[in-house]
Amino acid sequence: MAVTALHPDTERLDSLTLVMPAHNESESLRLLLPHAAAVLPGIARRIEVVLVDDGSIDGTGEVAEDLAGVHGLDLRVIRHERKSGYGISVADGLRAARMEYTAFTDADGQFDVADLALLVPALLDGADLVAGWRRERQDAAVRSVVSGVFNLALRLLYGLRVRDVDCALKLMRTDFLRSIEIESHSALINAELFCKARRDRLTIVQVPVPHHPRELGRRSGARPRAVIRAIRELVRYRRRWR
Repeated sequence: MAVTALHPDTERLDSLTLVMPAHNESESLRLLLPHAAAVLPGIARRIEVVLVDDGSIDGTGEVAEDLAGVHGLDLRVIRHERKSGYGISVADGLRAARMEYTAFTDADGQFDVADLALLVPALLDGADLVAGWRRERQDAAVRSVVSGVFNLALRLLYGLRVRDVDCALKLMRTDFLRSIEIESHSALINAELFCKARRDRLTIVQVPVPHHPRELGRRSGARPRAVIRAIRELVRYRRRWR
């Protein structure tokens, strides 16, 4: 994980829940959580971290709890006994948010939590959902191709013209989350947030953010089962969300 300094001129939020889905991320968390404890107080006055341990077998949840205790981080762990997948993990974390604002990012270190500060000004200026878009993607080629096809399908089927739908650095008002029912169980959850914010005529802003190569843990790819689940949901929810 590339560690960057906090952006100094950012006005702080009153309170923030940071949601992180994690599957076998004990190595990354040893860097990520101490860094989060250092930079998040510059983004919000009150902070909680909700880590969703999605069936990990490397002690991810226990490592997170130990690190939170050492670094004084208010952290809750939601545990899945078996791997449920990305969409369910993100949704469970979002439902558990208790602060005024909610952010989510992955626990693999490809986004720096300090860069949430890049999204704050738009939120304080009246946006309801602020989403990053990756200036230079650092994913494996196959994952970038799958993501590109998925984004194209969302444009064609949903009329969703978003620069980077599945960028895992998003910040939103928790009231927005409480006003919707999260239905998707796959990576389509990112599109669902955009679609329902658009449906409710809320303000969406996109902001460029850095994206870093994965340095620790196992590099994730486009697993066939996950892709098939996302395609099924892509077709299933088209009429309802559009």
